[in-house]
Amino acid sequence: MQSARETAAACADLAALEAALADFDGCALKDTALNLCFADGSPEAEIMLIGEAPGAEEDRRGKPFVGPSGRLLDKMLGSIGLARGEVWITNIIFWRPPGNRAPTSAETAVCQPFLERQIELLRPRLIVFLGGAAARALLGLEEGVTRLRGRRLAYPLADGGTVPALVTFHPAYLLRQPAQKRLAWRDLLTIRRFLQSSSR
Repeated sequence: MQSARETAAACADLAALEAALADFDGCALKDTALNLCFADGSPEAEIMLIGEAPGAEEDRRGKPFVGPSGRLLDKMLGSIGLARGEVWITNIIFWRPPGNRAPTSAETAVCQPFLERQIELLRPRLIVFLGGAAARALLGLEEGVTRLRGRRLAYPLADGGTVPALVTFHPAYLLRQPAQKRLAWRDLLTIRRFLQSSSR
């Protein structure tokens, strides 16, 4: 059986990558989930948002961020003039962990080549990590979201280039801790300034 990295590397576009994930049997979460949650949004997106894992509503509908946290995310994007259809939304895990538990390091590792290939194919101008788990997985950092947010980070591409990256709170966390929305608003303004100051 091909490894996850070999399978992902062989995909020439995002549609092929999604099809490869649907056929991939290397992640046990596939056996307990209802649906693959690959991504949502525009393949022409300049901003890529990466969360942690699908929840119950996402699992039912096969799309990331469509439950309560997704509705908040849509409002957050709307506050800086962005619609869901203008960004690319995904997770570090493509199937719901049972009971919404946190993904294991092994589950994260087996899904990571597919996420890395998504980034290579999309070539976004900016990556926004929704929560610390996504940033730690892809950037190899140890700090939590409160220490990471507000910092200018960079995701390294295989060809030697980099993609600017920011970390903000996961919408699910903001639903539990609404007082942190003021800090999330600052992050959103940073995203808006970035888009205004740079162009393809």
